[in-house]
Amino acid sequence: MAKLYFYYASMNAGKSTNLLQADFNYRERGMATMLWTAALDTRSEGMVRSRIGLEADADRYTPGTDLWGETLARHESGGLACVLVDEAQFLTAKQVWQCARLADEANIPVLCYGLRTDFRGDLFPGSAVLLGIADSLVELKGVCHCGRKATMNMRVGADGAAVRAGAQTEVGGNERYVALCRRHFTEALADTR
Repeated sequence: MAKLYFYYASMNAGKSTNLLQADFNYRERGMATMLWTAALDTRSEGMVRSRIGLEADADRYTPGTDLWGETLARHESGGLACVLVDEAQFLTAKQVWQCARLADEANIPVLCYGLRTDFRGDLFPGSAVLLGIADSLVELKGVCHCGRKATMNMRVGADGAAVRAGAQTEVGGNERYVALCRRHFTEALADTR
């Protein structure tokens, strides 16, 4: 029986690299896959890209994309062995349930990769549903500057200072986000959570 997986981590923990390695493993064995990435991430332009230079073409989803219908159509025309979703924190709750349906009804493993929390430490909607219903939860490890496990994503301004307010979603990489352990995250924000 196929499963719904959620691989989550802070920024710069290797989520996209891990996704691309899994995709390569399937393809190397002659198995068809389908990759999805968020259209919101304009840096990717229809690609899953890792910081170490690996990349692959991907279909792009928006909040209105019917993942069930589009993936099932591809499956019926070519037999998919696996579906891999990058930037899964941007999935809607409905899309996460569509991913679960692909695993449960179409018997296609679905591997979702994404952030657990935003720059305030709040769950992303897609991640919240994945944490609740995924068959398997796998934490990938990032590293804070102190050497501890990075679990938080601090947004920084052009001056390098922590940003405390703003929209939940703002696309950016190393120039906008720093992965930190919880201690250094709260110290940087001078937060008394």
